[in-house]
Amino acid sequence: MSTRTAILLSAATGLGLALSQTVAAQETAAPAGITSPVGQAPVAEQPQQPEVQAIADIGGVLTPRGRLVIEPSLQYSHSGVNRLTFRGIEILSTLLIGVFSAEEAERDIWTAALTGRLGVTDRLELELRVPYVYRDDTLTATVPTIENQSPEIERDLSGNGLGDIELTARYQLNRGHNGWPFFVGNLRYKSVTGDGPFDIARDSDGIEQELATGSGFHAIEPSVTALFPSDPAVFFANLGYLYNMSDSVNKQVSDDLWVGKVDPGDAVRLSFGMAYAINPRASFTLGFKNDFIDRTKTEYFDDNGRGTLSSRTLNVGSLLLGWSYQLNPDVSINLGLELGVTDDAPDTVLTLRVPFGTNALARW
Repeated sequence: MSTRTAILLSAATGLGLALSQTVAAQETAAPAGITSPVGQAPVAEQPQQPEVQAIADIGGVLTPRGRLVIEPSLQYSHSGVNRLTFRGIEILSTLLIGVFSAEEAERDIWTAALTGRLGVTDRLELELRVPYVYRDDTLTATVPTIENQSPEIERDLSGNGLGDIELTARYQLNRGHNGWPFFVGNLRYKSVTGDGPFDIARDSDGIEQELATGSGFHAIEPSVTALFPSDPAVFFANLGYLYNMSDSVNKQVSDDLWVGKVDPGDAVRLSFGMAYAINPRASFTLGFKNDFIDRTKTEYFDDNGRGTLSSRTLNVGSLLLGWSYQLNPDVSINLGLELGVTDDAPDTVLTLRVPFGTNALARW
C-alpha cells in the first residue's frame, strides 16, 4: 500500500469510513535500499495493514491498540411528505365521486452526539455513542366535513432529550494477504435510553402530545465490512442485518384502544462506495446505501376484541457524498451528505464530525 493510499484511508471518514495512519507498518518497514543477502530468496513483503477506526453504520479497519478517539458530531435530517387521499368511488379513471383529503408533514431532527472509540488490541475496537435528540414536526391536514367544507388542521410538536445509546465492537478478520480485501466483523447494540413511541404522552384519542427521541425497542446489528485499497482509491462495502427485539408494551394509548405485543420489522442493510484522495490532506467519498425494512406487527385490543395491525414494508435508499480534510495527524474534519432517492428515505441528512485522536493510552 502506498503512502497516498494510507493517507486516504486515514482521511476518508465522510461516510463512516475513518482510517488511521499506518504507523506500526511504517516503523517495521525495512530502510530504503536494503536488499536480501546474496544466495537467499527475498523475504515476501507483508501487506501493510491499514489500521482503521470505524464509525457510523459502514465500518472500516480498526483503531490501533491503545489509541483513543473522541468524536463530537452534529447531524441534521429533514423529511417532507405530501399525501393526497381519495375516499369514494372510481367510475372511470377520469371520473371520481367522493371526497379528497390532503396531508402535508415536515419533520426536522437535530442530533448532537459524542462518540468514543478505543483500540483494545491491534484487531479489536470498542465504541460508545451517546446522542442527544431535538425534533420538530409540523403536520397540516385538510379534512372534508359533512357540510362539504374542508377546514385545515395544523399540529406543531417539538421535543428533545437523550437518544438511544449505542455500543459497538469491531474485529478485523484477516490481514489482506494475496490481494484480498480487508474484512471486519461488526456487532452493534442499541439501547432504549431514549423515550420511545409508547413512552410519550397522548390525548384521549391516542394522538401524541410530544415526540419520541428513541425507538423504544432493543436492537442488535451484526454486519461485515470489506475494504479494498486500490491507490489512489479505496473501495468499501457493508452488509448487515438489524434485528429489532419484540416487546409486550401492554399500554392503553386511547380511551378505547390497548396495545399488547409489538414486533418491529427487522432490516437488511447494504452499502457500498469509493473513497478517493484528492491530495495528502483532502479526500471525498461517493456511495449508496439501502435499508430494506420488514413490516411492524402490532397486537391491539379494542371494543371489537383482539386484532393485529401490520404496517407496510419500507425501502430506504440514499446517495452518499462525503468530504474530509486532515488538519493534523490527530484531528480531521468530516462532512457527510445523504440524499434520499426512495419515497421512504429522508430528503436530506447532513452530518459534521470532528474526531480527535490521542495515543495517551498506548503505554498502558
